Amino acid sequence: MPKSYRSPGTKAVKADHARKPIRVLIAGPFALVRAGLRVLLERIDQVNVAEASNAEEVFGRIKDFNPDIVLLDISTPDLGGLTFLKEIVAKHPSARLMALSQHDSEEHAVQVLRSGALGFIAKTATSAELERAVKTVASGEKYLPTELSSQAILKYLDDPRAFLSELTTRQREVLKMIAEGHTTKEIANKLEISGKTVETHRAQIMQRLDIHDIAGLVRHALRIGLVKLDE
Repeated sequence: MPKSYRSPGTKAVKADHARKPIRVLIAGPFALVRAGLRVLLERIDQVNVAEASNAEEVFGRIKDFNPDIVLLDISTPDLGGLTFLKEIVAKHPSARLMALSQHDSEEHAVQVLRSGALGFIAKTATSAELERAVKTVASGEKYLPTELSSQAILKYLDDPRAFLSELTTRQREVLKMIAEGHTTKEIANKLEISGKTVETHRAQIMQRLDIHDIAGLVRHALRIGLVKLDE
């Protein structure tokens, strides 16, 4: 496991961060969400908070507030999700990004970390977990939620195909054929199984990857190299 990672159960916060203020910029389009996060963050000792509701404000506040952490809500398209996260990382590499998301799957967490964030936290997290995440990322360490398999995620960061080992051989076959554009009937005929069985495999794959439409499955298969565009 890389030295830069600390699981939530270990001491991930360096002593100097316990003594000096941590500046957190909350970036998200919804005022009520930002207000709720501000209340929770300001309860943490030595944390100062600023807010931004759009891309222009985010870059402006990064310059004048100089945050230790940018807590970016990637659950809505208003700020461009992971695309905007990558833009912040590219323009301000010293800013530590922590993504706030409504999704909590391992595959989604991997996308976040591969995009340049140091931390990932779901909107279902408790206030105690938010505090751990903030202090961990402020110290320069990666933060992953307790319920996710951090070893699997870190392995996947090095090998995008690692999650394939989480699927059965039949599920990998079905995923590949879905990504190649085959219909349920075509998959059933080729694999000599029923259409209902194909649908069951597809539902299990979607549940495992936390992907809820065919387009998402295709993008995932392309991203991990299971199929190629010229196929």
